[in-house]
Amino acid sequence: MTSILIVDDEPIVRDVVARYLERDGFRTTAAGDGDEARALMEAEMPGLVVLDVMLPGTDGLALCRWIRAQGDVPVIMLTARGEEADRIVGLELGADDYVTKPFSPRELAARVRAVLRRTGPRREGGEAALLRFGDVTLEAATREVLRGGAPVRLTAREFDVLWFLASHPRQVFSRDQLMARVWGYEPALDSGTVTVHMRRLREKIEPDPSKPRHLETVWGVGYRLVP
Repeated sequence: MTSILIVDDEPIVRDVVARYLERDGFRTTAAGDGDEARALMEAEMPGLVVLDVMLPGTDGLALCRWIRAQGDVPVIMLTARGEEADRIVGLELGADDYVTKPFSPRELAARVRAVLRRTGPRREGGEAALLRFGDVTLEAATREVLRGGAPVRLTAREFDVLWFLASHPRQVFSRDQLMARVWGYEPALDSGTVTVHMRRLREKIEPDPSKPRHLETVWGVGYRLVP
């Protein structure tokens, strides 16, 4: 049973989100501020964190940075409507997804399921177990990425984007297509999500991110991976 940590300073938000997630079979714990959340995670790291940006004490962005330094636990951030800067910063820090307040608990539960589906082994049947391009190797079962033989730490969503593009070499995908095919739902109004993930991937796998060799932008269309 996957454990979900809900971090929000509003008790009603914690209770409603926990109720919906528990209906889906998840085990939930909750924290009302960043310091309490960190203490809980130091005792037992959850399978996923639902994290509000605005928190008393250690705020959500600082906590997201700390979580990412500990490992690859998926993070879904909750942000106030219209706070685009917080969403972009959250993605830059390694958040896997975000939901704007006010939100539908049913939609949040669906996004939790979608993120978790992508964190475990899922390449079965006739799908490739390994993908390679340049000096980069991706392994589906372990979700490990090596560059020149050295491990590269990617978030769950970064791995999903890279695997998808590497599975369709030289094909061009628009931001909307990537949102639908990788994120698994209709494109949001904010296309910056894809842009941020592509920039982070280039920083991690390209020898020179300013002159990408593999993750190319096709201006006016979208992105493609060139082996």
